[in-house]
Amino acid sequence: MLPYNTDMEPVLLPEYGRHLQGLVDYCVGIPDREERTVCAYAIADTMAGMFPELLGINKDYSKIWDQINIMSRFELDIDFPCDVITAEKMNPTPEKLPYTSSAMRFRHYGKNIEQMISTVAELEEGEEKEVLISMLAHHMKKLMLQHNKEGVDDAKILRDLALYSGGKINLDPSTYLLHEYREAPQPQRANNKRKKRK
Repeated sequence: MLPYNTDMEPVLLPEYGRHLQGLVDYCVGIPDREERTVCAYAIADTMAGMFPELLGINKDYSKIWDQINIMSRFELDIDFPCDVITAEKMNPTPEKLPYTSSAMRFRHYGKNIEQMISTVAELEEGEEKEVLISMLAHHMKKLMLQHNKEGVDDAKILRDLALYSGGKINLDPSTYLLHEYREAPQPQRANNKRKKRK
């Protein structure tokens, strides 16, 4: 009974077929290094005859040797005639991304708000700065309302703004009033049922 392909060892480079994979596996298992080297060169010549497109300029075998090393699972121990691809080059380990570990003072505002307040606090006094401060304060109130539907103390928002800015943005809650926000009413679904005629 013939064995199924699925029951056999996987072919690492299917384009070369199972027979060439078998030759490389046999070559890796040869105990004598000199005999193993002769066998590897014979496999390289066979591949060059079967796939001449692998040969580079002036019959360069470097691509063929790369393929043989891959098919050997990088276990072929011979003196290669050129530098061959390694497992590390095939599957390089990606560099770890640097993650900032700075803690947020208030999670409900988020890190972006903290950074924007720091930037706005350093601006020169003027209309642009006042507009940006107003936008930040009102946005902070909206963010706070997402966590507390029952209402938000404006004085608390302004205190947080002063804290984030290191005291450079200091607004008086008795004179600086923030807009009141209400949750928009949900639209009612239209009643599609037809009224029965009497």
